[in-house]
Amino acid sequence: TDSAVRLTHLPTGLVVICQDEKSQIKNRAKALRVLRSRLYDLEEDKKNRERAEARKSQVGSGDRSERIRTYNFPQNRLTDHRINLTLYKLELIMAGALDEVVEALKIAAGEAALKES
Repeated sequence: TDSAVRLTHLPTGLVVICQDEKSQIKNRAKALRVLRSRLYDLEEDKKNRERAEARKSQVGSGDRSERIRTYNFPQNRLTDHRINLTLYKLELIMAGALDEVVEALKIAAGEAALKES
């Protein structure tokens, strides 16, 4: 019909066609509302996916046997399984000398951030 309206959102390529009303002005207004709603839904889905992905990376696999760190007192050994770090200074680490462990974790976090971007 002559009053039909087709709107295209160029950045996303989203197309909305409206020919429900007799007036082109009303069809345009309705098409804009529908387009706005669809764009909002797309943005919300994107945010939810990013949030879920971030949460998933923080939680891990959820497996109860997933080890983070092992403290082996007879061998005076600390092993961090997430970053494959083994130190034979368990007594010093337990006394509070955590600098080496913290630095290794910072480096691993930086490398993980670089891989994501």
